[in-house]
Amino acid sequence: MQLLSQLSIGTTAVIAAIEADESLFHRLSALGFRVGKPLSIIRRANFKGPLQVRLGTTDVILRAAEAARIHINTH
Repeated sequence: MQLLSQLSIGTTAVIAAIEADESLFHRLSALGFRVGKPLSIIRRANFKGPLQVRLGTTDVILRAAEAARIHINTH
């Protein structure tokens, strides 16, 4: 298991766990981040900036610190 923040561009993975405080957990859930959901990294900003994550047909921009709270399993 690795962190979403470590995923390479273009790699598909499945969310294994989300370790966040309650408010961040609810915010991520509202954006579509749920255990068992597939996702991929579309692009990353330079210098540990935000990540563009694709969940199905939805693209979400996440801070690197938020992505570090999402554990994934790669295929």
